Amino acid sequence: MALLDPPTRGLDGEGSVQVKLDPSDRIGTAKVIAVYGKGGIGKSTTSSNLSAAFSMLGKRVLQIGCDPKHDSTFTLTKKLMPTVIDVLETVEFHSEELRPEDYMFEGFNGVMCVEAGGPPAGTGCGGYVVGQTVKLLKQHHLLEETDIVIFDVLGDVVCGGFAAPLQHAERAVVVAANDFDSIFAMNRIVAAIGAKAKNYDVRMAGVIANRSAATDEIDRFNAATGLKRLAHFPDLDAIRRSRLKKCTLFEMEQTPEVEAACNEYKRLAATLWAGAPALDAKPMKDRDIFEFLGFE
Repeated sequence: MALLDPPTRGLDGEGSVQVKLDPSDRIGTAKVIAVYGKGGIGKSTTSSNLSAAFSMLGKRVLQIGCDPKHDSTFTLTKKLMPTVIDVLETVEFHSEELRPEDYMFEGFNGVMCVEAGGPPAGTGCGGYVVGQTVKLLKQHHLLEETDIVIFDVLGDVVCGGFAAPLQHAERAVVVAANDFDSIFAMNRIVAAIGAKAKNYDVRMAGVIANRSAATDEIDRFNAATGLKRLAHFPDLDAIRRSRLKKCTLFEMEQTPEVEAACNEYKRLAATLWAGAPALDAKPMKDRDIFEFLGFE
């Protein structure tokens, strides 16, 4: 994967500077899902519980965290794992000296976990990090026995670098709460996904409503833009406590509320595995969504 190419017209959006995908770096036969959403909305918790749900459906799962905080997979592995960039630095970026066990770790119910990490602040491109991670996985033939790959992507950043997982993904989902800020961020993410869809296979699958008792604002936005709600997870204290306990929701005491949420995760996994229909969503302009969201 090249770092940055000169600005080009008609590629991934007019006048954009993008990280291009080397065709040899394509993941292969595994289904690939990219999870996006506003920072702090619960993407990592959602991604990890979704990975656990896929594994409980008998799928071989790989979760790739794409945040420099490298905290995407700790509820699966019970600890913070070193990042791909960390381990590459230890061998002066001679990737041939690495072994799979140096950067990939087994978590809950056999879910394989990788933390791509990121460059130091202000020094590089997150897309390069994603590209190097996929290259390593392919070099070590670790994608050949994988059924599904989940990219858990940093916050609501939609630059070329952190949109790089969209070059690999078949479907993208957005995690959003029933509030102004996360829906506003979702609108921009949908625009980024639409730009990538012009040149890559990725398509929008839908919205995961998270940390919300109601979904009326999300549903209203979906109806206006052509999106669809795929799942709904209320603001359960057990989900917060599962992060503190460093475990998935499936390992918590199975109260009726927790059991219902776990079943919703398994239903979501089954829906995505079956092939969620591609959505032709039409995001709003910033001023339009500002006026659209809110109350009289």
